[in-house]
Amino acid sequence: MSARILPLLLHEDSGLTRRNVTVDRLVVAGWTGRDRAAVEHHIKELGALGVKPPATTPIFYRASAVRLTIADSIEAVGDASSGEAEFVLLQTGGRLWVGAGSDHTDREVEKYGVTVSKQMCDKPIAAEFWPMVEVAPHWDKLMLRAYIAENGKRTLYQEGPVTAMLDPLELIEKFDDKAGLAEGTLMFCGTLSAKGGVRPSETFEFELDDPVRGRKIQHRYFIHTLPVLG
Repeated sequence: MSARILPLLLHEDSGLTRRNVTVDRLVVAGWTGRDRAAVEHHIKELGALGVKPPATTPIFYRASAVRLTIADSIEAVGDASSGEAEFVLLQTGGRLWVGAGSDHTDREVEKYGVTVSKQMCDKPIAAEFWPMVEVAPHWDKLMLRAYIAENGKRTLYQEGPVTAMLDPLELIEKFDDKAGLAEGTLMFCGTLSAKGGVRPSETFEFELDDPVRGRKIQHRYFIHTLPVLG
């Protein structure tokens, strides 16, 4: 099993601390919406791109942990990939943490097979994580947003509450059958519909907004396109 060691910023009891965190299991949860109508909308949204509907909802794809990155740029083959803003869960140091990431996906490969597509692109995450116990009391106030560069402007691409997706503990239970996430597991937890439809951009910016505590987890990355030569 391949592992990724990431220098993350954890909001510990003693303050913000940078720690090298080992992630050896990466899970990408899909079709996690609480609103079944919204889930069907997203299925149709991707269906318009030729993506087959999932076998079950939610569904838990696996990808190599080495795909995780906190870098400010990634490389993708061709110009058909795009990001998805998500909250992410991390189990490390015996605690559950919450952060933000982008399930960057190759949409051409996604037509062939979603499981394969999850392995094709790096998965950017923000380096900063909050303890789950800090945000659990006001979880329903947290917001996800994403922005892309379009026609030379910063354009709102996704926006909505984290409660659009299943509750984190419910997701964990559905994946690990009440055992809780294993140490070293990071889980992407689902996304929102894209305003104007799923489309590529040379930059992708995402954030998890905590208006109760007046703070955000943010990250922005560039997508460098590699040529398709056959």
